Amino acid sequence: MTQELQRRGSYEKGVRRRQEILDRAIEVFAERGAQGTSLRAIGEAIGVSHAALKHYFDSREELLIEVYRAAEERSTLGDPPVGTTGPVGLMTHAARRNHGVPGLVQLYSTLVASALENGHDAARSFFSARFRDLRGLLADRVREEQRDGHIRADIAPEAAAALIIAASDGLQTQWLLDPSVDIEESLSLLESLLQGPLRS
Repeated sequence: MTQELQRRGSYEKGVRRRQEILDRAIEVFAERGAQGTSLRAIGEAIGVSHAALKHYFDSREELLIEVYRAAEERSTLGDPPVGTTGPVGLMTHAARRNHGVPGLVQLYSTLVASALENGHDAARSFFSARFRDLRGLLADRVREEQRDGHIRADIAPEAAAALIIAASDGLQTQWLLDPSVDIEESLSLLESLLQGPLRS
């Protein structure tokens, strides 16, 4: 019984330590983005030894993915969208949140680019699942909006979902390069196009 309690205590301590590392890393990446730093350099930036990072994360890519995942969860919990928000509204809300942390937008873009390259199986797996789940969520919202008459009935929900994601991600990339790009205005235009012509 004592050994079991010790193992449980050690496990819980490890979980807390891993979360502490992620919390520190989120703050660093929120300011700096990925910037092509090595795992050792990341450890120095967040005040954690290289050995400690290697204990909790097998690679730099795994750490970056977990940093992004944790940051997105924290952001969503801190500023959740309204339950009845439409598909474009969901992405507009997320883009608005991201506006305050350009480093994390840069981290996202870096990881997506990595997912397209050979040898980055972790990033490919993470983003393939993420895009699949997000397309499913947005497609369901499109169907709801179609039933309520807010989106044209002749639009395929899955295609609309993929288009909304592409527009949001592309606009945020443009914004990273040119902060004058108005993401919300462009997404609002997309929303109006999905609604079809104004009824008299």
